[in-house]
Amino acid sequence: MQTEARLGEKQYTLHRFPLDQKNRSLQAWDSADELILEHITTLKTSPLHVLVINDAFGALACAIESPKLTWCSDSYISTQATKHNLNENALSQKTIEFQSSLATLPKSIDLVVIKLPKNNGYLAAILQQLARELEDNTPVLIAAKARDIHSSTLKLIGKYLHEPTTSLAVKKSRLVFASTTQSKINETNTIVTWPLENTPFVIHNHANVFSRDSLDIGARFFMNYLPQGKKPLHVVDLGCGNGVIGLSVLQKMPNAKVTFIDESHMAVASAQLNVEENLLPRVSDCQFIQGDCLSDFQSNSVDLVLCNPPFHQAQAITDHIAWQMFVEAKKALKVGGELRIIGNRHLGYDEKLKRLFDNCKLLGSNKKFVVLSAQKRGF
Repeated sequence: MQTEARLGEKQYTLHRFPLDQKNRSLQAWDSADELILEHITTLKTSPLHVLVINDAFGALACAIESPKLTWCSDSYISTQATKHNLNENALSQKTIEFQSSLATLPKSIDLVVIKLPKNNGYLAAILQQLARELEDNTPVLIAAKARDIHSSTLKLIGKYLHEPTTSLAVKKSRLVFASTTQSKINETNTIVTWPLENTPFVIHNHANVFSRDSLDIGARFFMNYLPQGKKPLHVVDLGCGNGVIGLSVLQKMPNAKVTFIDESHMAVASAQLNVEENLLPRVSDCQFIQGDCLSDFQSNSVDLVLCNPPFHQAQAITDHIAWQMFVEAKKALKVGGELRIIGNRHLGYDEKLKRLFDNCKLLGSNKKFVVLSAQKRGF
């Protein structure tokens, strides 16, 4: 993995998280970061307070020189990576306020810098919050690969911000320039709700939740293979998203304790909201954690882990997150405990589980998905 970055006039050591991922071609910054920093150096007046949103691994937090910086992210991994890279570059003394994606923004912002999120719903929520909470005419700078900035992207930005324009493409990246205006606030709620099919539940999703507008086809198939019964099991909904899997377990298992965990703050908030709105008496049987897989779980503490692992990180296709989930699930499981997953047929998760657990059982399949089970054995 390339870690030495020349950003502006300075050299930085920047690590992409997780640190032990196998894809060594990935790096913690890109040409969009470089373009942002080059533009900031051209400003007539240096901004005193910069708001940075969706900085994946802290390149902007390290390289933007401002007396005060507010750094906002929905991602636990991004937050940990940014703090690590600040320490790595002896920048821990910088005046940076870290806050989550659902926090209220500071009022006195001189410049907003956004790395374009992959999720348009999340982008819309960010833009709406800027328009609602910041003073009029606050400059906003949005950066991304040129291929990701479409006419529909500019239309969406223009729905909430004043007159977006674009720069020329440099190293395949582009900037969008705009400014805040409260005159364009037409919406006040970014939570989407819909009924969960074949259940009495209504699902509530914050903006940056996977398959925000409907039940995704993987979860729909996985729900046919969830446990039930009266055993007092500790169940983990790993990578919980909006929590529909854990919510279904609570319905099917009256004595279960369920831990919902995801690296997205909005996902965990959605899961908690869905339990509170649909099964309020069971909230005391639940934990809601934003974290990095099961890295902080004690060994031999869990009876069952349920998981629909991702095979991408932002724009990068990679299986390192799934492998981390499997490895950490094995450690967290009690002897005799089970990891039950759903995955696309072509990903070959059965071979990974056989290698790790020395066993793997096919519970169900269709043309697209397989549901697999691996048991932690006592050897």
